[in-house]
Amino acid sequence: MHLMKWAFFHERSRHRQPLSTRNMKSYQKLAADDPHTTESGDEAADEKPLCHQKLSAWWMGGGLLMVAVLLSGVTVWVLGQIWWSQHTVPPLTKCTAIPENLRFDCYPEKGTVVTRELCEKRGCCFVETNRPSAGVRGVPWCFYSLDFPSYALGSINETQLGLVGSLTRQTKAYYPRDIEKLQLTVEFETDTRLHVKITDATSPRYEVPIEVPRVTKRAENPTYSIEFSKDPFGFIVKRRSSGAVLINTTVAPLFFADQFLQVSTLLPSKFLYGLGEHQSNFLHSLEWNTLTFWARDISPMESCNLYGVHPFYLVMENDGNAHGVFLLNSNAMEVALQPAPALTWRTIGGILDFYIFLGPDPNLVVQQYQQVIGFPAMPPFWALGFHLCRWGYKTSNRTWEVVKAMRNYQIPQDTQWNDAEYMDQFRDFTTDLQSFNTLSQMVEDLHKHGQHYVIILDPGISSTNPPGSYRPYDEGLKHGIFINTTQGKPLIGEVWPGLTAFPDFSNPDTHQWWLENLNRFHDLVPFDGIWLDMNEPSNFVDGSEQGCSHGELDSPPYVPGKTRDPVNSAATISVLLHEF
Repeated sequence: MHLMKWAFFHERSRHRQPLSTRNMKSYQKLAADDPHTTESGDEAADEKPLCHQKLSAWWMGGGLLMVAVLLSGVTVWVLGQIWWSQHTVPPLTKCTAIPENLRFDCYPEKGTVVTRELCEKRGCCFVETNRPSAGVRGVPWCFYSLDFPSYALGSINETQLGLVGSLTRQTKAYYPRDIEKLQLTVEFETDTRLHVKITDATSPRYEVPIEVPRVTKRAENPTYSIEFSKDPFGFIVKRRSSGAVLINTTVAPLFFADQFLQVSTLLPSKFLYGLGEHQSNFLHSLEWNTLTFWARDISPMESCNLYGVHPFYLVMENDGNAHGVFLLNSNAMEVALQPAPALTWRTIGGILDFYIFLGPDPNLVVQQYQQVIGFPAMPPFWALGFHLCRWGYKTSNRTWEVVKAMRNYQIPQDTQWNDAEYMDQFRDFTTDLQSFNTLSQMVEDLHKHGQHYVIILDPGISSTNPPGSYRPYDEGLKHGIFINTTQGKPLIGEVWPGLTAFPDFSNPDTHQWWLENLNRFHDLVPFDGIWLDMNEPSNFVDGSEQGCSHGELDSPPYVPGKTRDPVNSAATISVLLHEF
């Protein structure tokens, strides 16, 4: 065991049987029994009758043939032992020895009846247990053995900010295009923030294009330590003050294929929070519960991915301390929870980019998390007051009547809202000049009484207007700010105004286009705030008006989620797109 100040390396045996030296000696002995071919032996043979010479030659040839066959058999046997040591099904006793709550799912595909044949084809354990109740996955029947092939940690070196190491996979994984060589980067960013990043060592991969804090020096007094298991690779993060193990990824193999990334960890307690957005209890259930992350416009329901994606969790440790973990990844993903307690991250792209926050109390954990993703804007004081909103006012005069009635009955009201019915044919930055012809006067009256006004906007821009008749779309085309198809044309979906194009907010030019349209509309209707809706982005058709594309990004080998294909049927736009 090699001890270092910041890490230890642990070699775990794969329990492979060594080749039998007794058998090898036996084959050597057979080779040594061949007839001698010395010069004196040849002379003696010449004195024998011809039939004896032919018989001796026959025996010699037969002996050599037998030796060749035996040596070929040995070669095949040796190669077979090597192959089976990497692909054979683990012995049943090694499988049943793993406690049920520590069985990590080897076949998480939804809608598949996992049989022994399917499971063992992946080289995993198959042990049947009691069937769970309807709607609950329960203990997996197909799970990893303790020595399932994974990555191995090679060289590791200190850097100015932490450590950098190399990971290598010797055995192919069962998902396509697994990546053989990875780079591990560990940065001790602050005393309470650790950054662990695993990515392809040879080719760049997609990373979320947001600004994150960049440190210039290593933390001087970190409240955490990190250790490594060498083969199979894993890392362990501990809290220095208590010794509590916050993360331990040595419990299951690491996967890093082109479209399937997976890592598991033990949790220090069962008190797990976060992982939004889902309709669930504040405290998550760890009873074989899977949460899907893929933003979509859907009415809230249990166990479904909803409007937002927040791959961050907070754990209350048994001694009252708290820590948090954030995975910076924007691909479709899921988190599987189990009662060990343990957690498994699965995502279908990008990299594994973890931030660990040491708190030590929940308030500080959240602050440390926000230091990475950015702090929310401070809301104006009036935004915290009494607001009134509904669909169905139908006209500005009716809306105004409601405002006046609230005053007459002395019911406090700080702000009035309007839904999309104020628009002309549901087009952004327009008003219905017949039904909402008094809108600007109503807003002026609100302001005179110290009240405020909020409008709804949907970032789906109508694309069916004649050229020159709808400025937001015309200007968007001119500046190329819409999300495009692979053919370089705006992707057209369907939202409230009908056929729509979608602004690409990852393009800086889109920000200016959006601001100019807001300012222009504010000159007509001096609103105080906007209700930004449908920005998942929501889409009433799957993919686009032409349906879903059929590229590998839209049809990954593994699809997270409760439903069979939430990536293509998630009321959003196609994954296979061209941005700016």
